[in-house]
Amino acid sequence: MPLNFDISVLDIAPLHDQLTTRWHDEAIETWRAPQDPFASLVARQHLANFELWHTEDAARTPNAGDAALARVKRRIDETNQRRNDLSEQVDRFLLGHLSAAGLPNPEAELHSESPGLIVDRLSILSLKIYHTREETARSDASCDHVERNLQRLCILMEQRGDLEACLDRLWAQTLAGSRRFKLYQQLKMYNDPALNPAVYRLNEDVSLG
Repeated sequence: MPLNFDISVLDIAPLHDQLTTRWHDEAIETWRAPQDPFASLVARQHLANFELWHTEDAARTPNAGDAALARVKRRIDETNQRRNDLSEQVDRFLLGHLSAAGLPNPEAELHSESPGLIVDRLSILSLKIYHTREETARSDASCDHVERNLQRLCILMEQRGDLEACLDRLWAQTLAGSRRFKLYQQLKMYNDPALNPAVYRLNEDVSLG
């Protein structure tokens, strides 16, 4: 079911794959987000997952010092917050698009997962597929390693196909008025100094001191 802009639901996974390959081959600094507003949101949300993936890899570097790990952990927190914020922006954009047509139907059955969260899962699957495919092509890998990753790749491709179909069906049903979704805000607490006791209690102790 097409949207009324330049990207359809079924274009999302190919866009993820295209960007994943490009960002591995070229400097990210040379990349510019698509002009289409929905495609831009999808791409920027995927970029957050791309950066998070590789930062998580760096966090597991053997013999990394405590100072380096602390910097990596802060970067993970910041990137993960951006990832969640952009997933919510995807839903806000789609709900804004739907509101012009009086949708979603408030009487329709509620879907437990929003499109933004599904797009996030598709983004992660694209990264898993890319890196699993890399493992099947390693010249130094054993036959068992290659075979194991070929099996994993088949599973990942099947899972992504299922998820694409679910998103396409959800959007079609939402447009038809038979299903609805809501914006589910993440409302993370650990990044908010006013809500994280490890932060605000420390600040209180400092002010008292």
